[in-house]
Amino acid sequence: MTLGMIIHRLESVPSTNDAARDLVRDGAAHGTVVVAAEQTRGRGTKGRSWHSPRGLGLYVSFILRWEGPGGPGESFPLLPLAAGLAAADAVLAAAGVEALLKWPNDLVYERRKLGGILTEGVFRAGAPGHAIVGVGLNVNHEESDFPEDLRALATSLRLITGRPADGEEMLGRLCQTLDSWYNSLIRGGRDMIIRGAEDRMAFSPGTRVRMATAGDEIRGVYRGLTPEGRLRLERAGRPESFSFEEIQALDWE
Repeated sequence: MTLGMIIHRLESVPSTNDAARDLVRDGAAHGTVVVAAEQTRGRGTKGRSWHSPRGLGLYVSFILRWEGPGGPGESFPLLPLAAGLAAADAVLAAAGVEALLKWPNDLVYERRKLGGILTEGVFRAGAPGHAIVGVGLNVNHEESDFPEDLRALATSLRLITGRPADGEEMLGRLCQTLDSWYNSLIRGGRDMIIRGAEDRMAFSPGTRVRMATAGDEIRGVYRGLTPEGRLRLERAGRPESFSFEEIQALDWE
């Protein structure tokens, strides 16, 4: 079933990902979408909160059933990149804004955060796995709509273009683009996703980056992505790679 054939529209929820997880437990079909006017406890990655004021952003989660060769374990690490590419495509199609990816799950414009991806797995022994892909996009926020500590770090489509954006059109575009990238992923298009993510990255190979781990700061030169979606870094002339789980924060020079 194509993404968006079934849409649950909610006024207010703690988190659309949590609402989607409840629907999975009740047997929701692949492609089911949950969209809310606001989230009271919106979640980002690493336990961070996602500012989700009523009526200003797109807060949506997609239920995806894993199919195709390799099962969920093989392709799941690339799903945040596929979803990021889908969000970038949707923003370009709906608003004419060329957003970029900040590995592995942020959408940025001129270094400011425009959106984020939260991907979570739902696996049951002996049954096909599901994934829940949450997407938060800042659509019609004015600068004053962001908390003061986020105003220098975040942006919205309205701030970028100087005009209101159509959240419904954005949702429709995102259903189309995520459906396309998801099908590429489960049909063996892993290389295409890696190449696409590298092309859309906010920093290019050769850029010096710094990353914070749980107990250290890592500095090196970005050299692209591995086939598994890990970030390749050169430190002291030696190649290394890092998974998203190892990194708390990332910035570049």
